Formats: sequence, structure tokens, C-alpha cells
Amino acid sequence: MNVNAPQYEDVLYAENGAVVTITINRPEKMNAMRTQTYSEVTEALLRAGWDRKIGCIILTGAGTRAFCTGGDTSEKKSERRSGYGAVGVPTEHLQSTIRDIPKPVIAKVRGYAIGGGNVMATVCDLTIAGESAIFGQVGPKMGSVDPGFGTAYLARIVGEKRAREMWYLCRRYSAQEAFAMGLVNKVVPDDQLDAEVDAWAAEIAERSPTAITFAKRSFNADSENIRAIGSLGFAGVALYYATDEAKEGGAALREKRKPKFSEVRDSALGIK
Repeated sequence: MNVNAPQYEDVLYAENGAVVTITINRPEKMNAMRTQTYSEVTEALLRAGWDRKIGCIILTGAGTRAFCTGGDTSEKKSERRSGYGAVGVPTEHLQSTIRDIPKPVIAKVRGYAIGGGNVMATVCDLTIAGESAIFGQVGPKMGSVDPGFGTAYLARIVGEKRAREMWYLCRRYSAQEAFAMGLVNKVVPDDQLDAEVDAWAAEIAERSPTAITFAKRSFNADSENIRAIGSLGFAGVALYYATDEAKEGGAALREKRKPKFSEVRDSALGIK
């Protein structure tokens, strides 16, 4: 391991030969990402992605309960919405960084990959899951949505019907169900996950880095228009977050009740 690895507050960065493992290190928060976490993960990906010694990157979450559960809703709004990015956290920048760096990124998933965590695993080049992994979206239950790679690109991977099901119903899917729909490359017992991912990463690191870069760029080119869709969509979502309808999701969660999105929307529109 590289003892001179960069130090972060929310992220662990470890080099092992030609492979870097970036770990979201907030297990007490189910690896939910606050504003700082988004920035640190992005910076770590850029560091590893443009390091000529590195051939592959592993992205994972600390502990056994979660890969990542999306944005940290307990973060104060003044902090959560004060950063860069259309919605105040650099969601689009993080997603684009995973795609733009020339090295393959493998998502190693234990436990929950929910909301933004599910999108992050989707955007990674490969996803390998332990049997404990659970995938799903929660946006429409919470007054939120990912209008770019989290929707349009997801449909490229699992198909339109499944992608719409995931977003409209907000159900959860086991690792085996995710594998069956093409969201995951392989499922292994949790105690074999580290060794399996390490083996995949080491195998990739032995390949021609230039050929891998061309391959990644070629794969991305076919779906690059989704970046523009996402940019436009997040600008709209930023406006949506200011509405009572969007705020209803968080209010219902705090009050432990079902949200009344339609009632709130109709009231705001003056519809009785």
C-alpha cells in the first residue's frame, strides 16, 4: 500500500500496485454523501484516473451495511445547497468524472446501493455485488429525481420497462435480481467479494491502458448526449426543490407519515 496516499475526511484512498480503491468512509451514515463527500470522491477519482501508474479503480463503501445511500438528508440545507452543481452538490460532476477518466471504475457493492448510490453504481464501468447488495431508487418517494444518467442511462442498461419500474415504483431489488436485469456483472458471497473484485481489477490492469482508454471512450460516445439531458434536467430539478411539493417528501419522512404530493401540488396551483 502507498503510505503517501492523499488524506481525506470522508474518503479512504489506497493504492495496491496498479489498482486504487476509493472508499466512501461514512458507515455511521450508511455512506450517505454530504457536500464534502461528493467533492472528495470526485477529487480522488481524478487523482487516480489520471495517474499513469494506475490501471483500474475500485469504488466502494465502508462497512457491510451500505455501498452508498445517496445524499445525506441530515446535512443542514445551508450546507447541502451551498456548493457547486445545479442542485448545490456536484452530482453531475461526480457522474461525469467516473465517465471521463480514462481508467475503468468497478463498483464493489455490499448492502444498500439506494438513490444516488444506485446511480453511482450504474454509471461505473462494471459492478460486482455481494449477496447482501440491495439496489433501488427512492426519488419520487422523497420529492427528487436524477434526470440524466440515473434515468436515461439506466434505461440503456436494464431496458426502458425495468428503468421506469425502478423509478415509478421505488422498489428494492436483490443482488440476484439486479444481475438478472443486467445492472450487475457478477454476484458472489459477501466473504468472497473483496477477492473477486481484486481479481477483476488486477486482470484489467494487465491490459493495454491505451486500448482500454479507447474502448471506454467509444462506449461513452454512444450515450454522451445523456450528459446534456442531465445538465438541462438538473437545472429544472433545482427549481423543483424550492416547491412545496418537493419539500413534502422530507416533511413526511420527519413526521413519519405518507407524503401527500398531489394535495400539496394542487394547493399550490389553486386547485381544490
